[in-house]
Amino acid sequence: MTYILGMLFAGFVGNLPAAIAHGTEVHGGTPAGVRKEQTAWGIAGDAAAARRTVEVRMSDNMRFDPDDLEVRQGDTVRFLLHNHGGAMHEFVIGTKKELAEHAALMKKFPNMEHDEPYMAHVAPGKTGEVVWTFNRAGVFDFACLLPGHFDAGMAGRIRVVAR
Repeated sequence: MTYILGMLFAGFVGNLPAAIAHGTEVHGGTPAGVRKEQTAWGIAGDAAAARRTVEVRMSDNMRFDPDDLEVRQGDTVRFLLHNHGGAMHEFVIGTKKELAEHAALMKKFPNMEHDEPYMAHVAPGKTGEVVWTFNRAGVFDFACLLPGHFDAGMAGRIRVVAR
């Protein structure tokens, strides 16, 4: 047993400099690290291609402002997400069905981590960003899927008009 504890301690000490050097670096979310995967509602966009910025306010009244948007198919939109509330909020783009399924999962696993390019967690008083290319026409949705928020009506709609 002493041998096993010694080996574990040696492994910990041997990796300590790398852990310290790593510091508080944030993982994911960098432009080079964005996973571009086609979804029913579009694909991750490049910030340099965004020709439109939409500022969205989130608050503890469980609403987005604006909550009804229209974009043209092919548009890349930068969403600047301002959390004016005292609670954490998130912005997730998807279909009604997928958002409802994800909201149900969030109730079971409220501390789920997210790293998809179509979603952002925004701490109170902070600003987040999502850059998205709407390359498919249709009606899509966005919501805050944190437990209780979606059920309270924290959702909105995006109409993507065909060119």
